[in-house]
Amino acid sequence: MRISSMKYLVGQGVRNIWTNRIMSFASFCVLTVSLLLVGFSVLATMNINRFVSGIENRNEVIIYLDDNISDEAIAEMEGILNQTENVSSVVFYSKEQAWEDEKAKYDNADEIFAYFEESPLPDAFRIRISDVSVMKRTVTAIDAKFAPVGYIIDIKSPDDFASILTSLKSTIAIISTAIIVALAIVSMVIISNSTRASVFARSREINIMKYVGATNTFIRIPFFVEGMLTGAVAGLVSSLATWLVYENVIEIFQQEGDLWKALGMGEFIPYSTIWLQVSLAYIVIGILFGAIGTAASTRKHLKV
Repeated sequence: MRISSMKYLVGQGVRNIWTNRIMSFASFCVLTVSLLLVGFSVLATMNINRFVSGIENRNEVIIYLDDNISDEAIAEMEGILNQTENVSSVVFYSKEQAWEDEKAKYDNADEIFAYFEESPLPDAFRIRISDVSVMKRTVTAIDAKFAPVGYIIDIKSPDDFASILTSLKSTIAIISTAIIVALAIVSMVIISNSTRASVFARSREINIMKYVGATNTFIRIPFFVEGMLTGAVAGLVSSLATWLVYENVIEIFQQEGDLWKALGMGEFIPYSTIWLQVSLAYIVIGILFGAIGTAASTRKHLKV
């Protein structure tokens, strides 16, 4: 196809938006609402996963050490723990520090604990697990390494909590995926019906063009361009609407920031860190939905 013909068809597609502005506006509204439904579902899922990860990161395993362990053995043990699979961080927690932290909980600690000449608490390692779903297996492996040589007197790990957290993550993943897929399918159906109505309103125009010898490609391109432009504008408007709504909703929730921290949850994802990805996703998906929906809807009207 010649460049002049392509320019004509693209220009025709742009003009069709204004000529059929009522149907174009209807398609634009449907696209915008559909994109917002899917977009907010994805953002909600991302924040929920962030909260769960925040709780997961606070999950600790404490390894209490024997009082007779030497400094060399502690250093050796720390090196081995750092190299242990599924261990993300290792912090040595001395008995002196543990004792100071315990006394800090009481206003009259000097009187209460005056009869203690030194810390009665043991030295310990505080470790974090990368994947809590296999926490029990990791703890068992650590115990098998060091218990025989007498380094460890006890290990405390929140196995039940880890099991609940693992189940929660799986449930969230299944539910959120099902919701997003369902919304995407519903959106595609609604968009397809909307564009089909728009194309049907111009079926006579398509038939006339077919009778005078226009090829299917020649007829489709203006509709394709129209759908792409409508989808792009819908994506841009959706990104702006998401920015305004998301920022206001986050501001409301952050007023209860102390509550989220008490629950061990992290902060919401700042929109400033994801606005570019969100905007591009909206625009690209809007263009695809608009173009594919319009092109598919013209197919049956091309059979003359």
